[in-house]
Amino acid sequence: MAHFAFVSAPAAGHVNPTLPLVEELVRRGHRVDYATGPSTMDGAVTAGASPVVLPSELPPDMDARGEFTAEQLAVTLEYFLADAEVSFPVLAEHFEADRPDVVCYDSVTFTGRMLANLLGVHEVALVPTFAENERFSATQVYLPPSFDHRYPRLVAAIGRMAEFASGFTFLENPNLMFGHVAPLSVVFVPRSFQLSAETFDDRFHFVGPSLGSWQVAEEWSPASEAPVLLISLGTVFNSRPEFYRACVEAFADSQWEVVMSVGSLDPAVLGPLPANFSVHARVPQVAVLRHTSVFLTHAGMNSVMESLYHGVPFVAVPQIPEQQAIAARASELGLGITLEDQTPEGLRKAVSAASANRPAVEAMREAVRSGGGASAAADALEKLLNR
Repeated sequence: MAHFAFVSAPAAGHVNPTLPLVEELVRRGHRVDYATGPSTMDGAVTAGASPVVLPSELPPDMDARGEFTAEQLAVTLEYFLADAEVSFPVLAEHFEADRPDVVCYDSVTFTGRMLANLLGVHEVALVPTFAENERFSATQVYLPPSFDHRYPRLVAAIGRMAEFASGFTFLENPNLMFGHVAPLSVVFVPRSFQLSAETFDDRFHFVGPSLGSWQVAEEWSPASEAPVLLISLGTVFNSRPEFYRACVEAFADSQWEVVMSVGSLDPAVLGPLPANFSVHARVPQVAVLRHTSVFLTHAGMNSVMESLYHGVPFVAVPQIPEQQAIAARASELGLGITLEDQTPEGLRKAVSAASANRPAVEAMREAVRSGGGASAAADALEKLLNR
């Protein structure tokens, strides 16, 4: 039995793809401790991990729609540094007393990398979106050509991060956020969806997405014989009442059974709802996707992978640059439509057009499911232990 430490920022899109791997490792008899914030700890415990609760929260909603600015990146780095200053001592104290064999960390959560360095144990990056290597950087697609790398607040934030890292002599490279490639990376995306896939070597295991047993067990049934249209903008950038109102107008009393997830938004702000609509704060997305004909999604990687896993064509409504890149890749592969016109008429046309992508989506479904998922990832981790 080996001891694995998982470390992640408290973001559902980063924690959730790792949970089937946690469950698989526990099923094989290994011990897993999961370090994350309180908002994402329940899923880790459900998967079988022991909790290590960090004083971590998501950064404030920066509303980074459109182009990502130097100011927004500076604020993000400041947040990660402030989080590291309070979280890393908790990590170090816990795992120095209960030493793991491997530290598996979310690829943007550099405290996990710091922990592996401190303990001198194997490190594994867990990548829930496009992977990066020495030849491909996500900044190539996330940042606009006009991005100001010399913006004073950004330069200062990078400098403070280097100062923080310099206090830990076990770090070989004080640049914590950029340029590091782990000796082994588990990528929860199929290689065929990865950008610049030909540049990635065998350090990268493109296992694709998996379902946890709790997702398999979740049930949902349509209320009618009508085709189901699922609408969700994810768990973070979802406060879009004007968008949801347009959806209500577009699909009211149509041939669709519409299931709409609106997060913390009060459904009353949408006005009277047509009989063919059901609106919820949250839906069991995987269970609904089993019955869905078209998915109107924010194009977060986790949602896109779940849609492709179930062979569901989708319309992308990206909210931030990363989602714009995912939507662009899906369009390039003929898998998804990116919504350009958010009027009711534009919504109807896009949803109708998405069905034409069904053959390509079905082909990608096979690629998504053939990567091996959690089982292949666990094999890679066990092989690492035997080196």
